[in-house]
This record gives sequence, structure tokens and C-alpha cells, in this order.
Amino acid sequence: MKSILKYFSGLFRGIKSLLIGMSVTWKELWTKKVTQQYPENRATLVISDRFRCELTMPHDDNNEHACTACGICEMNCPNGTIQVISEMIETEDGKKKKILGKYVWDLGMCTFCNLCVITCPSDAIKFNNQFENAVFTRSKLVQQLNHEGSKLRDKKKEPKPEVVIEVKESSSVEPKTEPVIEVKVSKPAEIEIEPIIEVKTSTSVKETTTDTKAKTTEK
Repeated sequence: MKSILKYFSGLFRGIKSLLIGMSVTWKELWTKKVTQQYPENRATLVISDRFRCELTMPHDDNNEHACTACGICEMNCPNGTIQVISEMIETEDGKKKKILGKYVWDLGMCTFCNLCVITCPSDAIKFNNQFENAVFTRSKLVQQLNHEGSKLRDKKKEPKPEVVIEVKESSSVEPKTEPVIEVKVSKPAEIEIEPIIEVKTSTSVKETTTDTKAKTTEK
């Protein structure tokens, strides 16, 4: 019985999903069709902001970027389209620091999966919607994203707020009193015990009574 119910429930669910799909198709059959006249309509062409076309590394007016050359994007790329070339420099404090030398991205091998952008800890790279990337040679698809002479953007250290602690002195100081714990002991309940007296009748008394009765009858 259960197998029959399972069969018919699956059958009706399939018919329901088929009707929903056919209703969408029927609505689209009567909607007005729009044909994009590309490339004549470049000025009015609207591309979705979520459309991923080209990987870029934003730079500010000072030619600074946010890439720290950590290599996380290179490790997470499934096709190996990203190559992060880092350099070691010595700072003014005498400490060694890793900086970005070249950030190379191969457009021809990219699958636009967006894993590099998602896993970037400093949000140094992002995809734009510039889709016109057709070239005649594959070598032009390999791009260097960091600009020449660019450097890492220094993080601005915000000054720590000063903490002022005010101590108010009070003239009257109340002495601390320890809590008093009262323990009440209840008296045990008095139990009255009544003595139990057992009365035992001896057989000798019964014999004497029978003897006196016999003597009175003889008289």
C-alpha cells in the first residue's frame, strides 16, 4: 500500500512541476522581444554589476594598492591563472618585509569563479563588467594588474583614546558589616509511649476452679 501511495505522490509532483515550467514558457512566448543592436548601442548598453569580465586591482590617486602579496588568491585559483611575484625589502627599522613585485593574471585561462576575490583578506582585487576583451594574440591576454611604481597603501594608525579615571573621595565611610547568620534549632517532638501489659492466665487457676465445683456437687 505504501509503495502505491509513494508512486502516485511522485507522479503528481512531477506533473505539478511540469505545469509550472510550461506556465513560465507560455508567459515568455507572449512577451515583447528586445534585440540588442551591438556594437551600435555601446552608449546605452547596460551590463549588470555582478557580471564578471576582467580582474582588476584598484589603485588610489597616490598609486597605492592594498595587496600584501600573501599569495592566498594564487593558492585558491583552480586553473593557476594568477601568479604573485613578491620581493623582500628592509625597512627603516631594520626588519625584513615582503612586498608585491608583480601581479600577473591570465585572462585566457580564467574561469571567472570569483574565488580569488572572495578569499582575499585585504580586498585588493575585484572583477569589473568590462566584457570587450577580444584580442588577436594570446600573449595580450596575460596582464599585469599592479601599476609600475605602485606600492602598498600604509594603514593609518588611529590614536588611542585617553582613558581618564576619576576617583571620588567620600567623607563618610560606612564600615563594612559582616552578615549575621541565625541558626534555629527546633526541639524534637515528644513521643508518648504507653506501656503494654500482658496478662497471662495460668492453667493452675483453671484447675482449682474445677476442683471447687466438683466438691460442691458432692456435698
